[in-house]
Amino acid sequence: QVDLVESGGGLVQFGGSLRLSCAASGSIESMNTMGWNREAPGKERELVASIIRDGTTSYAESVKGRFTISRDNAKNTVYLQMNDLKPEDTAVYYCHAADPFLQISWGQGTQVTVSS
Repeated sequence: QVDLVESGGGLVQFGGSLRLSCAASGSIESMNTMGWNREAPGKERELVASIIRDGTTSYAESVKGRFTISRDNAKNTVYLQMNDLKPEDTAVYYCHAADPFLQISWGQGTQVTVSS
């Protein structure tokens, strides 16, 4: 397992952009999957975007075309570029990492608030 620290959240207006970062305490190269999830008040945590070891990405339908996940193995960091933000994107965003032994690490979360 690794320690994960998210950053980059904040308050942004409708249609704005933010880039979230998830810094890992160790190498992410060996991680099977890394991803971004979000949890809005009164809702269950949902997977927003993920990237597997070979770089293949996947996205929730609600964010396709607006969000982009990427990874920098040299910096042990995963990013989530969020464009064209909407009020319904307001949530706490969590990073996760799943290692080859299927152990999952979670970050502490970063708040994203989109004003209308």
